[in-house]
Amino acid sequence: MATGFAQAELIAALAAVTANEPRVMTVRAGKALPSGPFESSHRSLQAGLRDWVESQTGHPVGFLEQLYTFADGDRDPGAGTGMRRISISYLGLVREQAAPGAGQPEWHGWYEYFPWEDRRDGADDRAGGLDQIAASLSAWAGSDPHLSAERRQRVDFTFGLNGMNWNEDLVLQRYELMYEAALIPEAGGSPGFGQPMQGDHRRILATGIARLRAKIKYRPVAFEIMPASFTLLQLQRTVEALVGLNLHKSNFRRQIDQQELIEETGETTAETRGRPAMLFRYRPSVLEARQMAGTRLPISRT
Repeated sequence: MATGFAQAELIAALAAVTANEPRVMTVRAGKALPSGPFESSHRSLQAGLRDWVESQTGHPVGFLEQLYTFADGDRDPGAGTGMRRISISYLGLVREQAAPGAGQPEWHGWYEYFPWEDRRDGADDRAGGLDQIAASLSAWAGSDPHLSAERRQRVDFTFGLNGMNWNEDLVLQRYELMYEAALIPEAGGSPGFGQPMQGDHRRILATGIARLRAKIKYRPVAFEIMPASFTLLQLQRTVEALVGLNLHKSNFRRQIDQQELIEETGETTAETRGRPAMLFRYRPSVLEARQMAGTRLPISRT
């Protein structure tokens, strides 16, 4: 009787926001996320992942949470060899800094891989935008008369077309639909819709983006990637970068006030046009809760 073996691969999607753009740490010249096998010397999954990230990127890791475990046989490059791969993914939140590791580490923008996910003003003018995707998915939906109606309904719902609302949380569902339609290289399609990545790594990045977009609505996770003091405009631009949407200034600030997460520092800074802007910081209670949860950011190296 044939015996199969499974190997666990640990994969990290490390996210940061720099100059109002969400970024992800990559290795292999932007083609993969930091990753490595879970080995017997690792005392835990998370410890093993931190070891791989440190060795490949040289970047410290602060907040980490497990995302999802992928073990799809039909998307496993080891299928048929007797070795099954299980991908255990994590989301990390950091502040971007130089990465001197040995794995060709580079910071890349999220939207290089998912250009259609950036719905801020003017963003969809870039290559691989929503209009091009809609045309390709429409052709795919109509290619099978028996499935055409069901496919068109899924396309409209997932991508917010034909009167349906755009749901920023459906990042993974949009990627998976494009995979099913073979529009991307990972599914055997042609290049054209975002930069591809090896194996399931772009799928894992989509999962991380979706998780962060959902969590930001009920937990102050944006503060994990903010400096110690910041303006309200900086905070709003960071949140907009993560969700890929423009937010109403008054509504955003009212919600921030209602949540009582920040307080004034008593200092000001000059913004773009030189107008003084009040600086804010986390309330002590928020800092304490973050530290108790083990989510304190690493101290930047000097």
